[in-house]
Amino acid sequence: MPSTTASNSEPFAAERTLADPETPFAVVDVDRVLRNIERLRARTERLGVTLRPHMKTAKSLDVAALLHDGRPCPVTVSSLAEAEAFADGGYTDLTYAVGLAPHKLPRVIALLRRGVRLRVLLDSAEQARCVAEASRKAGLTVPALIEIDCDGHRGGLTPEAAELTAVGGMLADAGCLDGVLTHAGESYFARTGEERRLAAENERDAALTAAGRLRAAGLPVATVSVGSTPTAHAAEDLTGVTELRAGNYVFFDLVMAGLGVCRLDDLALSVVVTVIGHRPEFGWIVTDGGWMAMSRDRGTAAQDRDQGYGLVTDLSGRLIPDLVMTAASQEHGTLTTRNGSELPQLPVGTRLRILPNHACATAAQHRGYRVTDSARRPTGPVPAIEAYWPRVSGW
Repeated sequence: MPSTTASNSEPFAAERTLADPETPFAVVDVDRVLRNIERLRARTERLGVTLRPHMKTAKSLDVAALLHDGRPCPVTVSSLAEAEAFADGGYTDLTYAVGLAPHKLPRVIALLRRGVRLRVLLDSAEQARCVAEASRKAGLTVPALIEIDCDGHRGGLTPEAAELTAVGGMLADAGCLDGVLTHAGESYFARTGEERRLAAENERDAALTAAGRLRAAGLPVATVSVGSTPTAHAAEDLTGVTELRAGNYVFFDLVMAGLGVCRLDDLALSVVVTVIGHRPEFGWIVTDGGWMAMSRDRGTAAQDRDQGYGLVTDLSGRLIPDLVMTAASQEHGTLTTRNGSELPQLPVGTRLRILPNHACATAAQHRGYRVTDSARRPTGPVPAIEAYWPRVSGW
C-alpha cells in the first residue's frame, strides 16, 4: 500500500479506527481496490490493448500508485487540476478526456513545456483551429484526439460526419492529430451481459470507422481509444483498438452492481455516518450523512431494484438486511426498511457505512479517503485505519 502521510488538516495520527474520525467521511477498502484493478488489468492483457485508467473517480495519486506497481502509467484525467497534480507526481502520459475550452490552452501548453505529453479532446473545426493556432504560436505540438459519438450520449462527431476529415486535416496540418476517442455512455443503461457486449462492439466499430475514414484521407491516426467501465468488462474483441479507458471500476458502486458488472462485495467505497435520531412514527432512522456526504445521485432509480441513496452496512462492512438510505437533505440522511418492516435497533451514536449509487459523485464530496484493508486479520470489532489518501479537487 502506498505510504501517505496526512495533510495538516487531517489528524490521521489520532485516528486508529473507523470509530475515531468526525463523521461523515469516506472510506476505501484497499483490498477490494486491488482486486478490482487486477480484474481489469488481466482482461486488457487478454484483449491485447493498453489500459489507460481514468482517474476521474478516485482523483488520487495513491490509488493511481496501485495501478502499475507504484510506477507512473498512462492515465486519463477529467480536469486540468488532475493533469497538473499527476504531472507533479511524475505522470507524463496523460489524456484530458473532456472537450477542450480554448481558454484552457495556456495551461495545456505549460504542461507540455514540462515534458508531459497531454492529449486534448475536441469535436469541432472551431476547437481544432484554436489548437492549431496555439501550437504554431507556442512553437510546439498540442496532440489532439477527435471525439467520436458512438451512441448519442454526449459530445463528439458521428463516425460518418462530413466534417470529420476536415477537422482531422486541420489538426494534421499543424502536426497535432493523434487519433480518435469514444465513450459508450449509454452502456450505463445496458441491463444484460448481451447488451453490454453489443455496446462494446458498437463502441469499437464507431472508433474504427472514424479512424478508417481519417486514414483513407491520408491522415495519421496513432491512437484509437475506447472505454467505459461496463464495456471494458464486456468487450470480447478489440482488434484495431490501441487503448481501453475505464475509471469507475477501481471502486465500483451500486449502479455497476445493479447492471451486473460487479458484485456488492466488490464495492470499495463507502461513507461512514452516525445515527443522530429516530422517528418511529414514520419508520425513520436519521443520520448526519445527507446529500452533501453522498451526493444527489439516484442512479439506481431507473434499475430493477432502486437502492435509494445507498445501502447500509455496519461499521465492519456487513450489510444490514432491508435497510436503505431512502431520503436526504443537506446534512441529514433518512434510513428506512423495505416494505415497512421493523427497524433494527440502532441507538443514537451508532456508526454505519453507506454504499453509494455513484462512486464518482460520492467521492467528489470528500477531500480524501480513510483506508481500511479487509484482507488484514481484524484486531477488534472496528476496522483499523491504515492510511489517509488525499484527493485532487478543482478544475
